[in-house]
Amino acid sequence: MFERLFDGSLMPHGHCLLWRWDLLFLHLGGDIMTVIAYALIPFGIFYFLSKRQDIKFDGLAVLFACFIAFCGASHLAGIINIWHGYYFIEGAIKFATGTVSIATAYFLWKLMPVFINIPSVSMLKQRNEELEQLRAELEETNRSLEEKVKERTMQLEQQANTDAVTGVASRFCIMETLNHNCRLFDRYGRGFSILMIDVDHFKEVNDTHGHQAGDEVLSIMAECVSNNIRLVDAIGRYGGEEFLVILPETPQNIAIDIAERIRKGVEMLSLPSEIQITCSVGVSTMRKGMKDDGLINQADLALYTAKRSGRNQVVVFEEGMSDSLQNTSIT
Repeated sequence: MFERLFDGSLMPHGHCLLWRWDLLFLHLGGDIMTVIAYALIPFGIFYFLSKRQDIKFDGLAVLFACFIAFCGASHLAGIINIWHGYYFIEGAIKFATGTVSIATAYFLWKLMPVFINIPSVSMLKQRNEELEQLRAELEETNRSLEEKVKERTMQLEQQANTDAVTGVASRFCIMETLNHNCRLFDRYGRGFSILMIDVDHFKEVNDTHGHQAGDEVLSIMAECVSNNIRLVDAIGRYGGEEFLVILPETPQNIAIDIAERIRKGVEMLSLPSEIQITCSVGVSTMRKGMKDDGLINQADLALYTAKRSGRNQVVVFEEGMSDSLQNTSIT
């Protein structure tokens, strides 16, 4: 039996060829090209799998490569059998090819649901367009949120830096401005003055006309002060009916003129309910060795002196003023 595999003596029906050059060329040329193609395809499959580590169909790919290789081997046997009839070997190769083909087909159909769920190029394109649209919507939402956050932050900053009743700077904000001017004075020697302004007899306004009328008076008062100072100056509500005005790079004599202009402006105000108000003003100028609290203390002493002296007047701080005036209760 072993000798019959290699003696080439068996010639099954249908395998004999006429020894014509054209017929031989067609069979031989076709088989040679098929063998070359079938030899290259398995190498292509394994090269693809080596580059794509994300593909998990290695077993099926091996079966498919074996199927292709056996098909190529059967065509190679066909070439040899033109001159030698090794048909048992060719039959064994075809049988192995059929076995591998059946196994490949079985696993192929078993994995068919997985293959069907693999998105096509058109599906990937559609999903990519959907993702682009979602990305654009997300960017628009982020821009909208950023604008709202920015707007809300500005509102919160305005609320923190603005007095709700008068619309001028809050105490925190005006004190920050004062600290800034103190730092400029310490570093560059830029002198400045401050005014501490208090509404005279403001308690009587609240007791007689109510707190709502008192708030309106404070608002009008703040507007009057703002209209009588320069653009570079700053005004803030220090507390209650007291206002602090900061006059950058302003010597004492000019600060007195501004304070007097404010006092006259307040005295001439036309208020609702025939309310008449005046104000007292304390003036203090920054000097070497002073801090912001010392400057405030001097302006307070000058303000209390103005109130004790009859109100509706401007008083400049002097070294002889007693600290005990600060503890005097004056309304």
